[in-house]
Amino acid sequence: MSRPQGPSSAKRKRPGSIMPAVLLNDDEQILYDVIRSTKDIGIWSGDLKKTAKQIPARVADKILKLLKDKNLIKEVVPIQSKGKKRLMAVEFEPSEEITGGSWYANGTLDMEFIDSLKKNIPNFIRKNKVVTLEGLVEKIKNSGAFKVVLTKEQVGEILKALVFDNVILEIKSNGSGEFSSIPVGQVCYKCSKKKDSDSVGLMTSIPCGVCPQISRCTPDGIISPNTCVYYKKWLDF
Repeated sequence: MSRPQGPSSAKRKRPGSIMPAVLLNDDEQILYDVIRSTKDIGIWSGDLKKTAKQIPARVADKILKLLKDKNLIKEVVPIQSKGKKRLMAVEFEPSEEITGGSWYANGTLDMEFIDSLKKNIPNFIRKNKVVTLEGLVEKIKNSGAFKVVLTKEQVGEILKALVFDNVILEIKSNGSGEFSSIPVGQVCYKCSKKKDSDSVGLMTSIPCGVCPQISRCTPDGIISPNTCVYYKKWLDF
């Protein structure tokens, strides 16, 4: 005759939970479910403990170590709050909101890569005189000049920075002359008359002007001026 197990040691599935390949007890399953529910955003351990406040902090710490050892969860370093590692189920890859995407290397804004793009993209435009965003993306892709495949959004962000720096001009096609191959009214880009300028563009000195995450930056968001180390350094300069 088998002995019944107590509730604390029972290895069973909770209603509405996702059962991993490794069996978990009730407390382990609770924490795992909360972490997994945050998907590619993840959750800071402090917020996790507040959510599952019925589990003592010391017990939660042991469970988190166990879940890591069982390769069910992992730690991810967010670009804006490196001291607050986020916990995430292993089957998810962190979103660009957390990692910064291809613009970041090891959690740090890859200025070398961005500067390389800002230096080389005007050469593509100058060679073709006038280009649309879509046409430029295709030309960059076919050239094989960069190891990574640049998306339309990424190239667009670099173009915005170059316009702010007065390196290139954003104009609309009139359908004639050098614009003859571009439909009337379509936005396109050409190099400004001054190939090299000693003047500083409107946004060059401000990190926001070259930050490819500017479109995701909000006062209360994960990416925010309040948490941006680059903006704080600029203010302190």
